[in-house]
Amino acid sequence: MGKYKAYEEYKDSGVEWLGQIPTQWLIKKLKFICKVKTGSRDTENAIDDGQYPFFVRSQNVERIDSVGEDCEAVLTAGDGVGVGKVFHYYIGKFDYHQRVYMLNNFTLVLGKFVYYYLSSNFYKVALEGNAKSTVDSLRLPQFLNFELSLPNAVTQKKIIEFLDYETAKIDELIEKQQNLIKLLKEKRQAVISHAVTKGLDPDAPMKDSGVEWLGEVPKHWGLINSKWLFAERKLRANIGEEMLTASQKHGIIPQKKFMELEGQKVVRVQVGHDILKLVEPNDFVISMRSFQGGIEFSAVRGAVSSAYVPLVPASSVYVDYFKYLFKSGPYIQALQSTTNLVRDGQALRFANFSQIDLPVIDTEEQKNIANYLLNEIPKINSLIDKAASLIELFKERREALISAAVTGKIDVCDWQPPKQTTAQKITRTTEEVTA
Repeated sequence: MGKYKAYEEYKDSGVEWLGQIPTQWLIKKLKFICKVKTGSRDTENAIDDGQYPFFVRSQNVERIDSVGEDCEAVLTAGDGVGVGKVFHYYIGKFDYHQRVYMLNNFTLVLGKFVYYYLSSNFYKVALEGNAKSTVDSLRLPQFLNFELSLPNAVTQKKIIEFLDYETAKIDELIEKQQNLIKLLKEKRQAVISHAVTKGLDPDAPMKDSGVEWLGEVPKHWGLINSKWLFAERKLRANIGEEMLTASQKHGIIPQKKFMELEGQKVVRVQVGHDILKLVEPNDFVISMRSFQGGIEFSAVRGAVSSAYVPLVPASSVYVDYFKYLFKSGPYIQALQSTTNLVRDGQALRFANFSQIDLPVIDTEEQKNIANYLLNEIPKINSLIDKAASLIELFKERREALISAAVTGKIDVCDWQPPKQTTAQKITRTTEEVTA
């Protein structure tokens, strides 16, 4: 924040997390500057094409046909993972969830100033005195007693103007990186799909495979039913085998490692040992409840529940090639077409897997394709990771800038938006006309 100046004089706010504030600013509890109430709707009341916004406990805004309020409001999650993280500012007709707090009827303060203040600072207080890494619920007394530092209305307006402009610039940078990630993921999928279904030789003679998901394939490739390349492993797991679980990002891994890497708990169900299945290294496993690419690779030995089907690869299978093939878009779509998990409540089983024909390729060519992808895909992944890191940096910058402005750490009273050049004005006008 080095390019912004500080206020001339400061005083102790009396609030531990806040520290010093400008001398002329006041400290007020939330309950003295607005009204707070909860909604009456539940998630099931959402309507896809509803007429009005429906604020729930996530950053995503649903739609609904009912109107709970028609006002200027700040809304935030009252429980769940969104506590202290999810905030919305809205003016107009809307409805909201029964565990969402709605703030309105603002006095001494502008609604958008409250929005900026809470979105950048409340989570610091919501974590106080809580031993857990996340907050499950936000009690109303705790919320009402949250203390804000308030400048006069003129300064509030200037801070809002400054933040509207600066955060819009940061949001634009974030959106560009998000779009880049989307394009890179599409490219990654295209590179994988082309390599595993068309091979690496652009001059190879092609033929119609007769299989919809494969389309044209090199003329020297053959076709075979999946069950002849992968058999179902039906051995029961020995007592004491480590329990495994499926991760789309990491494959089949031990449950402890899954919880460590993905930050999710595995629901442990007490089941009879006789229904646990053995998985050996280099097995593929059908994850019956996986909706996006239901086949994962296991590099370890262990046990899985009856919700999984271990697959034993034949000697002609080069596993690194099939790790990519089973994650290619065309194959995933073909596998999903064999069942309807939503409509029929069905799961992916060996019978679904064996409906799909697979390419027969010389082991050496499988190896060459796999090695090509093992070299190319990490390059794309690295670009995705860099874009994701930039997004996190931009978000941190955004939050820090908001917090510094609304708590008086920087003085933006003399700030003015940069003047637009004629070319910028023309571009902006053109965009508005064509929007």
